[in-house]
Amino acid sequence: MHVEDFDFHLPEHLIAQTPLQDRTASRLLVLNKQTGEIQDDHFPDVLAYLQPGDCLVLNDTRVLPARLFGVKAETGAKVEVLLLKQVEGNSWETLVKPAKRVKVGTELDFGEGMLKARCTEELEHGGRVMELHFEGILHEVLDKLGEMPLPPYIREQLDDRERYQTVFAEKRGSAAAPTAGLHWTEDLLAEVKKMGIQIAKITLHVGLGTFRPVSVDSLTDHAMHAEFYEMSKETAGILTATQKNGGKIIAVGTTSARTLETIMQEHGRFCEASGWTSIFIYPGFQFKGLDALLTNFHLPKSTLVMLVSALAGRENVLHAYHHAISAQYRFFSFGDAMLITDRNREK
Repeated sequence: MHVEDFDFHLPEHLIAQTPLQDRTASRLLVLNKQTGEIQDDHFPDVLAYLQPGDCLVLNDTRVLPARLFGVKAETGAKVEVLLLKQVEGNSWETLVKPAKRVKVGTELDFGEGMLKARCTEELEHGGRVMELHFEGILHEVLDKLGEMPLPPYIREQLDDRERYQTVFAEKRGSAAAPTAGLHWTEDLLAEVKKMGIQIAKITLHVGLGTFRPVSVDSLTDHAMHAEFYEMSKETAGILTATQKNGGKIIAVGTTSARTLETIMQEHGRFCEASGWTSIFIYPGFQFKGLDALLTNFHLPKSTLVMLVSALAGRENVLHAYHHAISAQYRFFSFGDAMLITDRNREK
């Protein structure tokens, strides 16, 4: 199977540049993964596809304001640094622009000395390992100096940085938001609980490797970047009971899906676990940890389009995407949602 098999043309005006004022106001395309049938709904209608005994799985990661703008200490040349993941201690894997300005030994200054960084290792694709120097707590320093790391296709400024966080975000560490979770509000989640549906939380700190374009022709040649995940004993118990009692597990977002499938692949059951996953899900993959997936619309030829195609079939997914384009759905991070399930809407 080739990368080109997952290509489609997306008019640029359908890329959502700003979030809707009401998180739940987005549209919802429902794709039946068995029949390929498509239903146009609105996001609150997602409740009509859930039943008592089901379990909704949320990723509670919190995005770091990890985009930093600084200067080279020696020359004053401007440099942009994006913190990706903590390597050890105060050393971080980062992306640097322009990378050619930063070699091993280069020292950078942010906020007139509030944060300093020294390059200790050069990586591929503009990556650098930077050793950070600061006083106090790093998260507080980032809150003062950093900006939200919005994807490059979003060119508008974000007025409220909390709109790039889910309402259930808790554990800091992501370089990008689990965007399928952005549609939920506390009120709508309360409705889910009233219906007798469990809510379980997992953590996967999203790295930019998930969104990078696939640079090989054959899917089997692609290597995913590793991302940290964690599942608690409590969540494992909820998920195990859901499966045992015949309920369905609905993953909110591809990050939740990858975490569930990583644990099932490595342990054969839901259990307390943490580690680094580089799981790559594409057609032919056998899902064991979820029954349905709530997600946004993804970039052409991306690993995320491949993941949803593994669940619903490539032809079904591409047909649904073409329908969404013709129906003027909003795409990507601040765009509309898609539910992949085998249920029809409850009347």
